[in-house]
Amino acid sequence: MPTGNGALGVGLIGTGFMGKCHALAYGAVRRIFGDVPPVRLELLCEVPDEKAAAFADQFGFARATDDWRALVADPAVDIVSITTPNRLHKEMALAALAAGKHVHLEKPMALTLADAREMADAAAAAPGRTIVGYNYLHNPMIAEARRLLEAGAIGRPIHFRGVVDEDYQADPETPWTWRATTADAGLGCLGDLGCHLVSIATHLMGPVESLVAEMRTVHETRPVEGGDERRRVENEDIASALVTFRSGVHSVLLASRSAWGRKNRIGFEIHGTEGMIVFDQERLNELRLFQNRGEGAEQGFKTILAGPAHPPYGRFVPSAGHQLGFNDLKVIEAHAFLSGIAHARAAYPDFSDALAFEEVIHAIARASADDVRVRL
Repeated sequence: MPTGNGALGVGLIGTGFMGKCHALAYGAVRRIFGDVPPVRLELLCEVPDEKAAAFADQFGFARATDDWRALVADPAVDIVSITTPNRLHKEMALAALAAGKHVHLEKPMALTLADAREMADAAAAAPGRTIVGYNYLHNPMIAEARRLLEAGAIGRPIHFRGVVDEDYQADPETPWTWRATTADAGLGCLGDLGCHLVSIATHLMGPVESLVAEMRTVHETRPVEGGDERRRVENEDIASALVTFRSGVHSVLLASRSAWGRKNRIGFEIHGTEGMIVFDQERLNELRLFQNRGEGAEQGFKTILAGPAHPPYGRFVPSAGHQLGFNDLKVIEAHAFLSGIAHARAAYPDFSDALAFEEVIHAIARASADDVRVRL
């Protein structure tokens, strides 16, 4: 590795929302950044074979297959991108690592914490690099929030309030899908959404020490599409946790997939002894800052608008106010991964980092089930 005139061959497994996102990211990353190895969109896997061929043509891949094992074994594939349903992550990732490939895996890593630990151990022993798809961590505004914290802009952090909400399961008549089963999805809103909030919270506040939590399934059954049958929802729609970080910062973390009106909200407030930082993912190009300075009549929040002063925003557009979007964050994630491969260093977040996020969401589930405080 790499093959083909120094270019890294990408093999993509899965063609849904995230599959397309990965294809766009790898197609754009060198055009945007210029400082990473070239990539080839080499092989795409989907079933059946006719569907694979059609998506390979649409996404710009040279070849198609309906056998993911053949993709993993293919010598022209250097990077395996896995964007399949959660239950398939472990087997595919372990096979790719054993084959010496670099692995780009969508979150969550696995259905269970034991499986995620097995995957992290395998990655630590394998020659390939890994990254997990927490693309919100790559938002320049999250980097700016961390810079402000490290610069002491709000004094000593004392409280973190975080929420992640969507409404894709708010309607009780929304049809049942694989996401409602523990065998296919594992955790519910925690595995799909809450892990994003945890990734940001721990990135900014550091490791979690302990927590107490509650989870609820709001709509216990859902209709099966095309019939009168209703099937049971096996995992949680909402979750909440009271968290203490090792730093001593206290926190409230809330997650819901049944929050009407919320489309992609990851919001947080960081309260400090001298001010506050506020962020809302639905306005992902903005950060709000309050500092306890000046006369009372002059005090208020300042809105920081993303621009070239917040790398790598300027790689995409030369002027503030033109906005980055979801797919742009995945390009930044792909850049971090390719840079890690090129320089033989860990990309963030790799399997080890992502395992720490999943330890927190599974601790929330255990704290709720056992009605106890869980220490990590």
